[in-house]
Amino acid sequence: MNRETILIIDFGSQYTQLITRRVREANVYSEVHPHNYHIADLKGVNLKGIILSGGPMSVYDENAPQLNPGFLKLKVPVLGICYGLQILTKHFGGKVKAASNREYGKSELQIVKSSPLFNNIKDNSTVWMSHGDYLTELPEGFEITGKSKHSPICAIENSSEKIYGVQFHPEVVHSEEGTKILHNFLFDICKCKGDWTTSNFIDEQIKLIKEKVGDKKAICALSGGVDSTVAAVLVKKAIGENLVSIHIDNGLMRKDESKKIGRLFDEKLNLNHLHIDATGKFLSALKGVSDPEEKRKIIGKTFIEVFEEEAKKIDGVEFLVQGTLYPDVIESVQVKGVSATIKSHHNVGGLPDKMHLKLIEPFRELFKDEVRKVGRELGIPEEFIHRHPFPGPGLAVRVLGGITKEKLDILREADDIFINSIKEYGLYDKIWQAFSVLLPVSTVGVMGDSRTYEFVLALRAVNSVDGMTADWYPFESDFLATVSNKIINKVRGINRVVYDISSKPPATIEWE
Repeated sequence: MNRETILIIDFGSQYTQLITRRVREANVYSEVHPHNYHIADLKGVNLKGIILSGGPMSVYDENAPQLNPGFLKLKVPVLGICYGLQILTKHFGGKVKAASNREYGKSELQIVKSSPLFNNIKDNSTVWMSHGDYLTELPEGFEITGKSKHSPICAIENSSEKIYGVQFHPEVVHSEEGTKILHNFLFDICKCKGDWTTSNFIDEQIKLIKEKVGDKKAICALSGGVDSTVAAVLVKKAIGENLVSIHIDNGLMRKDESKKIGRLFDEKLNLNHLHIDATGKFLSALKGVSDPEEKRKIIGKTFIEVFEEEAKKIDGVEFLVQGTLYPDVIESVQVKGVSATIKSHHNVGGLPDKMHLKLIEPFRELFKDEVRKVGRELGIPEEFIHRHPFPGPGLAVRVLGGITKEKLDILREADDIFINSIKEYGLYDKIWQAFSVLLPVSTVGVMGDSRTYEFVLALRAVNSVDGMTADWYPFESDFLATVSNKIINKVRGINRVVYDISSKPPATIEWE
């Protein structure tokens, strides 16, 4: 595989994954690696360019990540973003210092010199700033190409060495011409062709999986979500009947979900899966546990234990297929970069130390919408591809606090009303993810002439592209009133419904 690659060096920015996503949207393959990545590992890689990410530290902080000068000897174009610009400046002998007026939020980019980075970019466009330091002195050989109100040196370049830097974040949607700027870097400066496509990805993965598995067998964890299902269909194309698909009903699924997806697996996708009811095992392991991180780890551990049990019954099984996504990896322990940990995910943070199955995670470097494209290419029905994301730990992270079968059943009924109402109003495909959360709070209510003291239910609906950022969905008040009324009247145990209007960031999409 000699695909064009853009290397993204992570200095700790929460926006690093967005850089990856923007590059991939341009059909150019990209990989994120930490600042101390070994250059020797690039042997055989068709490297076209390097992007240095932002980061939360000052370049002069004692433990600040440093720039490996070896990256600059690779003789490919380099683009530094925010901290990436500042570390380039420091490396080449320029000066950076703390700004008296820090810039956070929207600003305007004034282009002061023509540059291939700013080809066809309009002047005074809105850009997104997030920095406390700024450049005070240019390195030798560099020129200023842009400035902003509080950053007199906002963009620089060394055209002969093809090194560029910008103080703002072109990767975030708030930067008006950000996508064009990145395209200029990829195509005008790095001379990429943009030939990383879904079909090419599928061909590559099938080849890799065949080589890895050989004549051994693999089992696939079919959760019922888009990711694991697309992974199963892809792996089956690679190894055929040597894939054994297993769906574990952990008691944490939505109403009637196991039955519905079971029919899809066998009748439409020809996966011929095994159905294992492990409800008792999971609920027993979760009894008395309230901490969300502990829940995830218990579910991950139990999940793997059950699969290992089933694997022992099948001769020749050496691999476990999972639909782990790139955001799962980023938000767990940052395996490839240095970004801050947000939360662990059951399929990347809950694995036991001595797992007897080797992992196959074909989507570990993909975003949700990229997996959906793969699913379409593989012929998976559109109504399934458009299903809203569902967390690996299921309703365990939507029943806040301790989990009981009674609480799960209450949540199942309420969530079923909410989702069906969204579908009845024709809103399902306009929303990225919608769900209900049962809060560990009881409030006073009145039903008829009686006083009630029952649970509060929170409704959540967001729009997003990849799950890394999200905005709450603006339902009409009539819709919310109708849903609230239905839930309170039909579901025993709930007497109050609220709607969550938090965006990500600062909130996460799931509550736990």
